[in-house]
Amino acid sequence: MRALAAIPAVALILLMLAEFFLSFLSPQRVRREPRIARWVLTRLWRGWRAIAGLARGPERDTWLGFFGPLGLFAMLATWVVGIICGFAVLQWALGVHLIGAAGTGFGDDLYYSAGSFFSAATDLRVTGGARAIELAEAICGYAVLFGVIGYLPALFQAYSRREVAVSQLDPRAGSPPSAGTLLYRSAHRGGWAEVDSYLADWEQWTAELMETHLSYPLLAFYRSQHVNQNWLAALVTVVDASAFAVAVAPERTPAAEVTFAIGRHALADLAHTFRAAPGDRGAQRLDDATFERLRAKLAGAGLDVAEAAGSRAKLDELRALYEPYAEALSEGLALPLPEWSRAEQTENWRATAWRSREARVLH
Repeated sequence: MRALAAIPAVALILLMLAEFFLSFLSPQRVRREPRIARWVLTRLWRGWRAIAGLARGPERDTWLGFFGPLGLFAMLATWVVGIICGFAVLQWALGVHLIGAAGTGFGDDLYYSAGSFFSAATDLRVTGGARAIELAEAICGYAVLFGVIGYLPALFQAYSRREVAVSQLDPRAGSPPSAGTLLYRSAHRGGWAEVDSYLADWEQWTAELMETHLSYPLLAFYRSQHVNQNWLAALVTVVDASAFAVAVAPERTPAAEVTFAIGRHALADLAHTFRAAPGDRGAQRLDDATFERLRAKLAGAGLDVAEAAGSRAKLDELRALYEPYAEALSEGLALPLPEWSRAEQTENWRATAWRSREARVLH
């Protein structure tokens, strides 16, 4: 009867290896993700967000930013502990004599299993099945180790590329970013043609962001260096600007149409990946007064704009295609969404971390 425990032990080992393979070695699909890793991340995130909620201001964002590395270690620990326990149960079930003397128990099997996983140490006193189990566990240990070593550079390279684009948005859209600021500043550089040309540059970034965050979901929990910036706000700002250009520009803006399409695709797929169900949350990001103010401001900057009623209806139709997903992601990941229009204020590129020090020196 004791030997029957070998069946669930082998199943646990294979399950942990499959989870590791799907999470670290195989690009994840929208509808195929490692279930155990997602369960661990979801439960851990809920608790961590509740703890971070006790802090206020920038400290809260700092605590939330710790979750990215913490989640990575939590998933790794889950797989490692699962594999070690699986091999320990396998040794116990098969009655392997690790020391060669009577009196060994499951605690000894667990200790020896951990030693085999982390150090691949061999003991000439074990024979037969014990040696085969020890070698199999050592192979699993090296596979996990080298898999993680290969995963980390890809993760941080994707993070770096994402943050470069988020920073590049700062002088165009402000900090925090807004579609109104982006459109207004682009209007002074060449009208709708300039707006359309600039939005075309974001098509590639949006597609890459979707691909990397689907393949490496942990990236979504890595926050930007500045509290008033985040990847979701940057993505939504670009989609907002694209939707506004498509709806309000009297001439066709083909690049804005394509960027809007890939942006909406990214928001929908990411919402599915993070189980952020869209719904009617009652949010009204763009009221009539803000729309009219933004439209008038762009007209004053020299942009030709379509008549208000038709463009407003078209914009609302486009917003309905992506805003529910954006709001769901914002709520689930604790990332604030950008406003459509904001008061002009100092951007990150104008400010420095030395400002308070400079003020003390000058005074």
